[in-house]
Amino acid sequence: MSNVAVVTGGTRGIGAEISKALKKDGYKVVAVYHGNEDAAEAFRKETGCAAIKFDVANFKACKKGVEKIEAEFGPIDVLVNNAGITRDGVLHKMPEENWHDVIQTNLTSCFNMCRCVIAQMRDRKFGRIINISSINGQKGQFGQVNYSAAKAGMIGFTKALALESAVKKITVNTVCPGYIETDMTAQMPQEVLDLIVKQIPAMRMGQPEEIAATVSFLASKKAAFITGATISANGGQYLA
Repeated sequence: MSNVAVVTGGTRGIGAEISKALKKDGYKVVAVYHGNEDAAEAFRKETGCAAIKFDVANFKACKKGVEKIEAEFGPIDVLVNNAGITRDGVLHKMPEENWHDVIQTNLTSCFNMCRCVIAQMRDRKFGRIINISSINGQKGQFGQVNYSAAKAGMIGFTKALALESAVKKITVNTVCPGYIETDMTAQMPQEVLDLIVKQIPAMRMGQPEEIAATVSFLASKKAAFITGATISANGGQYLA
C-alpha cells in the first residue's frame, strides 16, 4: 500500500485540517484546489504537502489530475471529496447557473473523482472514500435548494457506491458536519451566528479539527467494517 491520500478542496478550512490529519497519520497527502493561489501556497509552506490545481467539476481535468498524482506519488488509497461552493438564494429568484455551478462542484465532482480512482482501488482490493456532505443535506436549509440537493445527493451516492465496492474491500462513507468555525462562517453576521449556536444542543460550533479526526478514523484500518454510513458531526443539532 502506497499510503497516498487525496483531499479535494484540501488547502483551506475543513479540507486543510483533513489534509494535516492524514499527513500526521502517515499518508502522502495531495490537496486539490481550484481558485485561491495564495491559500494554496500558504498551505504548502505550512504543511509540506503537495497542492495541485484542477477543476473537480470537470471530468477531463480530474482524469488528467489523477493521472498526474499517480505518476508522481503512486496509487491513491484514500480519496476525500471535500470540495464545495455555495450560491445561496431562494429558488424563485435563483439564476440557472447558480443551480448548475453548485451541483457540478459539490456533487458531480464526487462522480468525477471516484470514477477516476475506483477501478484501480478495485484492482488492488483496497480503498477508502470519504465524502464530506453537510447537515443541510440531511435537513434542508432555507435559501439553499441547490446546496442541500447536492449534499443530499452525496449521501445517496455514498450508499450506492458502498454497496458496489464492499466486496473489493473498499469502504465509502459520508461525514455530515454541522456549523463549523471556518473562514466562511466567520464572514456571517454575529447575530446570525448567535442564533445558530442557540439551536445546537452542545451550545457551540464545531472545530475543523473535529471533522478531520472523524475522517482520520474512517480512513484507518479500525474502520474497515464501516461502509455506507452517514456520520453526523453537528453537536446534536440534527439527529437522524
